[in-house]
Amino acid sequence: MSSSITCTSLSFAWPDGTPVFEGLDTAFGPGRTGLVGVNGSGKSTLLKLIAGELAPADGTVRVAGEVGYLPQNVPLDTALRVDEALGIAAQRVALHAIEAGDVAEEHFETVGDDWDVEERALATLGELGLGHIELDRTVGEVSGGESVLLRLAALLLRRPDVLLLDEPTNNLDLYARRRLYAAVTSWPGVMVVVSHDRELLDLVDQIADLRSGEITWYGGTFSAYEEALAVEQEAAERMVRVAESDLRKQKRELADAQVKLARRKRYGQKMWDSKREPKIIMGARKRAAQESAGKHRIMHEEKLAEARERLDDAVEAVRDDDEIRVDLPYTAVPPGRSVLTLRDLQLAHGARVEGGLDLHGPERIALIGRNGAGKTTLLRTIAGELAPVAGEATAYVPLRFLPQRLDVLDGELTVAENVARFAPGATNNRIRARLARFLFRGARADQKAATLSGGERFRAALAALMLAEPAPQLLMLDEPTNNLDMASVRQLTTALESYEGALLVAGHDLPFLESIGVTRWLLLEEGVLRETSPEAVTGPA
Repeated sequence: MSSSITCTSLSFAWPDGTPVFEGLDTAFGPGRTGLVGVNGSGKSTLLKLIAGELAPADGTVRVAGEVGYLPQNVPLDTALRVDEALGIAAQRVALHAIEAGDVAEEHFETVGDDWDVEERALATLGELGLGHIELDRTVGEVSGGESVLLRLAALLLRRPDVLLLDEPTNNLDLYARRRLYAAVTSWPGVMVVVSHDRELLDLVDQIADLRSGEITWYGGTFSAYEEALAVEQEAAERMVRVAESDLRKQKRELADAQVKLARRKRYGQKMWDSKREPKIIMGARKRAAQESAGKHRIMHEEKLAEARERLDDAVEAVRDDDEIRVDLPYTAVPPGRSVLTLRDLQLAHGARVEGGLDLHGPERIALIGRNGAGKTTLLRTIAGELAPVAGEATAYVPLRFLPQRLDVLDGELTVAENVARFAPGATNNRIRARLARFLFRGARADQKAATLSGGERFRAALAALMLAEPAPQLLMLDEPTNNLDMASVRQLTTALESYEGALLVAGHDLPFLESIGVTRWLLLEEGVLRETSPEAVTGPA
């Protein structure tokens, strides 16, 4: 029997009663499936239900085969040895005992049929670019990105029939991502992957689009899904225009019918008043006219109601593709103006900028490099959060820094109050008018920051920095697309397109970096910052 996942009448709600799924029916068969949807749609929740980490309120989840689950942002215990993290420590001990001549039965039971477990472990680590990691080392000696790959290696060694991956490329550098892409491409069983990584989603066989508690299926990669969705949306928008036209027509016909009926009523009353016909005939005509008028009115009102329903259905089929619109003239930087200089900079953790580096005008710079190379340390040093060991970083324009943690927001304050902290001279009306451009309209601006979803929190933090006074003419972002869904990434791209200041963005998401019009690429490698090219970045690892 082939591996599969079947969800039948699946229902789940959060403890406060908020429903996530109500009667969801879906199934995942062999092949790689990309599970997509906006932040908060329930993607991670569905994976947890399939993995058995959450229990459904109603319905069933049936999995044919063993499940391997890689959640997002669950760190490994740093005190573990690598073989313990891989789940093969006991087998290694038994193997070594047998090799040393100890033929106790429990050792053979522990090993089972897996006599090549060490070789397989080392081969799996090598395939994921972790060949330099010895099995007796501790997890605390590996980087954050390597620990993600280590957790994936543990799953691959188990050889599960079903593999669930939740945002597996978060915090992985370019080189680690390529290793993960290779592992995904060669996966033979059932795989469901939740991700905002376009390159990863272009390796899947089909897309499952989770929206409003239901899944719609699309064959092919994410790029094919986007094309199909664009065609669907064009048709949906066309149906909205047709439905709007039909609604206007029904309103006109109802109005015309009411005018005609009123005219007939006046004529009938006039005939009654003048008593030109016998009373019994006029009474019969009056009743017939009233009956006819009632039928006409009901018919037109039904048609109008049907037209409104068709319009509602058509509007519902059109997705909310609101875009952030930023009009901040004071962020503009003239070409050639000095924005930032780095001189013989030595960072707190060993990385350095030899000689000098200058940023002029509205340049857009991508800062790339392996995990742990020092990209965040460099940004924090430029922002003044960390003192350099030697040298200097000088900014000549107002700058703002958006860290990965988004800790620029106070969770106890509303979105509007958070923005007011950065622009104390702005009136409440001015703040709200500007927040509307960041899609915080009306009551949404009064939400506490602590209650926001990941995408909303990012938007609020971006709004706080971009609406700050004085307006930032240098904006620095650290891994801005981590944990953002595709819609939020598009919104961020649109916002940055209309930003007229200088940009310095640290990231591993190449499609995003290319989409925002990067003009220079800086690589932080082996402790040294140097210029590079897109070709060098996108070439083979």
